[in-house]
Amino acid sequence: MVIFTDLDGTLLDQDSYGWEEARPALELCERYRFPIVFASSKTRAEIIFLQECLGLSAPFIVENGGGIFFPEHESYKAPPDADPVDHLWRLSLGVPYTEVVNVFREIQADIGWPMKGFSQMSVEEIARSTGLDLEASRRAAMREYDEPFMILEEQGIDLDRLDEEARKRGLRVTRGGRFHHLHGDFDKGRALRRIEAWYRTSHARVLSIALGDSPNDFSMLKNADLPVLVRSSCQYEGLEESIRGLIRTEDPGPRGWNRAVLDILRDKVKGG
Repeated sequence: MVIFTDLDGTLLDQDSYGWEEARPALELCERYRFPIVFASSKTRAEIIFLQECLGLSAPFIVENGGGIFFPEHESYKAPPDADPVDHLWRLSLGVPYTEVVNVFREIQADIGWPMKGFSQMSVEEIARSTGLDLEASRRAAMREYDEPFMILEEQGIDLDRLDEEARKRGLRVTRGGRFHHLHGDFDKGRALRRIEAWYRTSHARVLSIALGDSPNDFSMLKNADLPVLVRSSCQYEGLEESIRGLIRTEDPGPRGWNRAVLDILRDKVKGG
């Protein structure tokens, strides 16, 4: 089993960024050596730091699917098209960040909306917008594929227009828990499939569990064997029509994550 998980609002509390309420499920995954693959809008620097805090070393998906980083591991071959970087294998699926930022500024100028991207924010502004401390905000600013941005006044804004402007330039806009994101034509679902294929080089069968709480997670949930929508402030009615077998948690954040993972593992693992 491979557990693919979003971070903010899913494994991590939306406000405190804590994960303590998910510890029982995390420990059970460690007991059975089931890898936990982070799939987030966060940067490589942010995810490496979090992996170190939790003692994890699985592959991880950065910036909404823009890149995948695989640990150097003697049991697995390097993925095709991956290149070595900082003791990892990097597989880039997205558009370089400098190109994304240039397009973001073009869209700003064309539509004239009050928008502000990470590339235009100081570390202090990022900290105020996210609730992160300054060091964590510096890691959040180290972007490679994806520009998070805020629309400062959303009343009366037609988001379809924003999507159209991005697509005309070969990019996409997705909505996360806190920010909109401008990025290339990729998503977490495609990244999930690449990681599944990598694990299949050494395992006859891979069962994927995916957990997320917002629209930028839906592609990942659609591609997982067992999709879990972690409760959030949005209801997303009718999602079961497009995501087969969707499980919804009663609780938000790490509490909901913990209950869902425990239930799935105890159902699927004999003697668990």
